Amino acid sequence: MKKITLFFLLLSATLIAQKKVKVDLSNPNATIYTHLYFLQPDSYHPEKAAAVIYDKEGEDAQKIAIKLKKILDGKGLKVDFSKVPTSNTFSDTTGFKPGNRYVLFPYQMPEIFLEKIEGSWYYSPNTVEKVDLLYKSVYPWFTETIQQIIPEFGHKKFLKIELWQYLGIIILALLCTALFYVLKKVVYFTLRKIQYWIVHKSNEKINASLKKLTRPIVLLILSWFIKALLPSLQLDLDINTVIFLVLNIMVTVFWIYVFLKLVQVVMSVYADYAESTHYKLDDQLAPILDNFLSGIVVFIGILKLLTLFGVEPFTVIAGASIGGLAVALASQDTVKNLIGTVMIFVDKPFHIGDWIEAGEVVGTVETVGFRSTRVRAADTSIYQIPNSRLSEMVVNNKGLRAFRRYTTNLGLRYDTPPELIEAFVKGVRKIIDLHPATRNDAFNVEFTGFGDSALLILLNVYFVELDWNKEQESKHSLHIKILKLASELGVDFAFPSTTVMIEQFPEKKGLNTTYNLENDRINRVIDDLGEK
Repeated sequence: MKKITLFFLLLSATLIAQKKVKVDLSNPNATIYTHLYFLQPDSYHPEKAAAVIYDKEGEDAQKIAIKLKKILDGKGLKVDFSKVPTSNTFSDTTGFKPGNRYVLFPYQMPEIFLEKIEGSWYYSPNTVEKVDLLYKSVYPWFTETIQQIIPEFGHKKFLKIELWQYLGIIILALLCTALFYVLKKVVYFTLRKIQYWIVHKSNEKINASLKKLTRPIVLLILSWFIKALLPSLQLDLDINTVIFLVLNIMVTVFWIYVFLKLVQVVMSVYADYAESTHYKLDDQLAPILDNFLSGIVVFIGILKLLTLFGVEPFTVIAGASIGGLAVALASQDTVKNLIGTVMIFVDKPFHIGDWIEAGEVVGTVETVGFRSTRVRAADTSIYQIPNSRLSEMVVNNKGLRAFRRYTTNLGLRYDTPPELIEAFVKGVRKIIDLHPATRNDAFNVEFTGFGDSALLILLNVYFVELDWNKEQESKHSLHIKILKLASELGVDFAFPSTTVMIEQFPEKKGLNTTYNLENDRINRVIDDLGEK
């Protein structure tokens, strides 16, 4: 009785197991599971797997179903059934063509997708038409030939890898090593030619950056080479999945490295260009651009790495946008300063070394950073002005003046004769006309008024040197020449004073200044100015 009971239990379990998996095309999940399940070694029924191919029968449908699985295996694309929809009415709304369709791997293999036809889900007729082309694009032409020449003992397995596959891995590694040294020279030579063709010059810094750029480019080429030949080894799906994941991570890291080095090369070229210009603000822009572009490269690279681990790109972008918005709201001042920095470099209201007046701040611009601008005042103290404020302020850029204007009044004594005033004015005009640091086509020297204790001679002159120190040297030279002219003419400068009339006092005499008004002497003094 026990044996009979055990027999029926085993029979029931067998029947249940057989009925557990059957051909099911009711939804995308069931169709894909039917296709892949019946092509597994322990449940191999290609005639059942062929049911997922629409409008094909017999061996043709079986070959197409087998090739589809090999294409996915060759690319290391493993289906995660927890993410495959189980609804019969599923509609694609991810940005691909709308309708009752499901794309298995929209970013790695968008050509393979399912469609709902006559109430059931099948591989799309478009996919079926492209199977042969996809197979040839995944597997090299010699793949079938390798399978035919491998002896029987070569198919023995160790750790899920056959012996001939171990040999193929070794050969592939040797090929990559040889190609590495060859490509390293070819790529470096090509980069040198491209760089010289673009900028027509080179230096040690640029060459060093190109050498650092060469290695990751070569590794990228080798990664592509490995990914192209690896399917020919027909490794197990789990092994292929791991290898392709590692390769994709390496490729992403290499691309990050390539773009970082490319930024360095571009910044090296830009730095050389900036040095050739007389605008020092261009020199200040180089490190800011370097940091900004490097940050963008790293940010995009991290987003790409996240997608390799199954995170949807749209989810990553949406998360980054929301996170960026949250950070922006939390640091509004920083964002405003960054925008102010951009406006300063775009508008260029001043350059490094310019003397500016911005509100209460007066001084020389030393550096323009991401957040603020540093201005050194005349007393050598430092002003740190946020760029958001500076971009909105009225900036008087003294460094952009075509000339430096100097205006003052020369006060002569009230008892100076008109003849000497005329001679003095004429002499000062000639000094300015002959002075190498002044404009001789735009100046004013005129007797303009009567002051409290002096006759006022207006001196309005323009210095051609824009540097503050040079301006002071020019003033010094001009003042000395004017003093010498006054001494030779016998003209005295007045100073604040009060005159008390004492001529009427007994035995007191007034202070009578005697002026030499001899015309020949005056003319000789004026003429001698051109010889000094």
